[in-house]
Amino acid sequence: MEIIQSFTIDHTHLKPGIYVSRQDNGFTTFDLRITEPNHEPAVAPAAMHSLEHLMATWFRNSRVKADVVYVGPMGCLTGMYIIMKDNGAATEGRESGSYTVEDMRSLTIECLQWVLQQTEVPATTPETCGNYLLHDLPMCQWESARYLSRLQNDFHSEYTKLRVTLDDGRVFADA
Repeated sequence: MEIIQSFTIDHTHLKPGIYVSRQDNGFTTFDLRITEPNHEPAVAPAAMHSLEHLMATWFRNSRVKADVVYVGPMGCLTGMYIIMKDNGAATEGRESGSYTVEDMRSLTIECLQWVLQQTEVPATTPETCGNYLLHDLPMCQWESARYLSRLQNDFHSEYTKLRVTLDDGRVFADA
């Protein structure tokens, strides 16, 4: 079996920041890494669930809403994935529709500033959420404030990749 690309990232050296996880088939998957994996606690499930609701609401109502495909948490609870369609307007220095890490950084900073102003989490009723009791706005805002500070003051965007040898001897590396 092929190794999943995200499993080739060296999580022992991964810092909070924003990374391009994948670019293919007209989409860019961004890794919004909130905590330092295996060195800091993961985001608590209730706080991550609230952050998912808030970030999804903001991104799907923002100026880039037509390009937002998915906003959701990583299973390890150390960050969020945002998938964007690559069909926006061309800007100087890049192809049409290719969102950059700096674009996502600016958008995420705006989003987190909005999250910090909220007094409730949207869609937290039994009718609108599959686990409506699993929310924690205060902890979500604490994590958001910490991540916002990191994006503004100690920004990281380059993965450290692993070199993996498959069972058949082929090398899977993307360094």
